[in-house]
Amino acid sequence: MISTFLYCLKQGVINICRNILFSLASVATISACIFLFCLFFSLIANIQNMTYSAETKVGITIFFNEDLSEEEILAIGEEISRQPNIREMKYISADQAWESFQKEYFGDMEDLAAGFADDNPLAGSASYEIFLNDISKQGDMVTYLNGVTGVRRVVYSNTVVAGFSSLNRIVGGLSALIIGILLAVAIFLISNTIHVAAAFRKQENQIMRLIGATNFMIRAPFVVEGLILGLLGAAIPLAGMYALYIRAAQYFSDNFAFLAGDSSGVFEILPVETVFPSMAAVSLALGGGIGFFVSFFTIRKHLKV
Repeated sequence: MISTFLYCLKQGVINICRNILFSLASVATISACIFLFCLFFSLIANIQNMTYSAETKVGITIFFNEDLSEEEILAIGEEISRQPNIREMKYISADQAWESFQKEYFGDMEDLAAGFADDNPLAGSASYEIFLNDISKQGDMVTYLNGVTGVRRVVYSNTVVAGFSSLNRIVGGLSALIIGILLAVAIFLISNTIHVAAAFRKQENQIMRLIGATNFMIRAPFVVEGLILGLLGAAIPLAGMYALYIRAAQYFSDNFAFLAGDSSGVFEILPVETVFPSMAAVSLALGGGIGFFVSFFTIRKHLKV
């Protein structure tokens, strides 16, 4: 078994060396395809992460009629919390709202707020912050909240999430188109590489058949050749993408750190340890799969022994 594998591996390498130009063209095309796949994979993974972060941080704020008591507001909140799409609700009383306002706008200058010691200017501004499981259903929730008795105002914004979702679709569609074209070119080149290798070894294969070699022994080296080309075409861009992603993430961290601050955290770049394992697994499977299946079906079609 080991000797058979080594024989197929050796013959596959020999075939690659015999057709070095076709082999290099095949590897280069697969590398370009896999590199673009890795690039778009990284972009989509980060866009999806940003979208998820936005979904967890962008909420709906509801304010109530000023004549309602706190007990009535809490009762309404209890009713609203029964909605299935709600992930979290935070109640902010009028006193809490005023304390938060003072800290944010007055800071250490407490004397500026001394004039409001006995009078809360935000009285009647008790509110709930609502966070949803699925931000795409925000419109339905807003419609529901506007119909709840006692709700005076509903404040919401889905601009950030809508922008990321739209960008996600554009990047996904563009990546599918470009990768599809490159895959077609890679399949064509590998197919031609295997066809030329089979033509070189046509007489040798006929002799092998005459001495009793099986179809597997004749065809396996060509399949191994395609598999090697595919894996090489995947490994090369993966190494480059790993280094490029680390540098890009560091550059973003150094120059755009304010976008990933504690106040939003929406624009935080995923670490390479999170993105690379999945990207590498899919890329190697894609490259190896292209090489294996294209060579397998090509050799069945063109090698008549």
